[in-house]
Amino acid sequence: MTLRAVAEGIGHYLPDRIVPNSEFEKTLDTSDEWIRTRSGIERRRFAAEGQTTSDMATRAARAALAQAGLTPDDIDGIIVATSTPDLTFPSVATMVQNELGMTRGFGFDVQAVCAGFIYGLTTANALILAGQARRILVIGAETFSRIMDWSDRSTCVLFGDGAGALVLGAQDGEGSNADRGILSSDLNSDGRYRDMLYVDGGVSTTGQAGKLRMQGNPLFRQAVEKLTATADAALGKIGLTGADLDWIVPHQANIRIIQGTARKMGLPMERVIVTVQDHGNTSAASIPLALSVGVAEGRIKRGDLVLTEAIGGGLAWGSVVLRW
Repeated sequence: MTLRAVAEGIGHYLPDRIVPNSEFEKTLDTSDEWIRTRSGIERRRFAAEGQTTSDMATRAARAALAQAGLTPDDIDGIIVATSTPDLTFPSVATMVQNELGMTRGFGFDVQAVCAGFIYGLTTANALILAGQARRILVIGAETFSRIMDWSDRSTCVLFGDGAGALVLGAQDGEGSNADRGILSSDLNSDGRYRDMLYVDGGVSTTGQAGKLRMQGNPLFRQAVEKLTATADAALGKIGLTGADLDWIVPHQANIRIIQGTARKMGLPMERVIVTVQDHGNTSAASIPLALSVGVAEGRIKRGDLVLTEAIGGGLAWGSVVLRW
């Protein structure tokens, strides 16, 4: 028998405020058509005043637990992937732990920007396989609307807020690719590309949160190349190819990146879960949001082979292959 970390439940939360592209036309030299044709985004959600990353993460966690038929007492640990925590410390994960009423187990955050949920999944998988925990809540949650430069039309129209959560639980498998659960992963980073996507502030520099800065065209070229490579690497570790996949659930940054990666992998868009039009780029929240939507709509089903992949500031990128 082989121990596997299996998806037992998933859920998400989106703030109430829907912001269509047309809202930006009032303050920026932009248009709905300009945004849609360059990104695929039609609308996004923004957190309400006073609403925090931990609040959204907690709501997503409760939705995932409900779908799994579990309670907080069934959870041994919480990992939150975020670049927009409530506070410098403590971690968002411990805040979620408190809100759920958990007084046992552990909680910590991971920070790999848009690739954060992939890093979180891989970390949770390793902890489960090592026997450190039986069940872990992996959450991606962001309030990127708090770090936008609202005068920069090349960035502020792209991002949104939200949270998604996945319950991973230890289950026995046969040790084959037919097992449910995480089958392989691939993580990468290269700090030489840090200036392509970063926030110009921080505790030890400006003492302020700062604003997001991005070099869009160079980042696009790096994204398609590196996402294809990490997907192939993760699949290759278990002797599979893109043709074996039922679904790709990519980081929802830009429809052209999603299309370019699918094309390089030889996969039709009918096998790609796309939510960027409704959510925008929610960074670490985008993959669990898209997974949750795919499951809720009945597209992702038990036994389906799913690839998730993402790239974000750092640059940091990676992928996970799992059977749902």
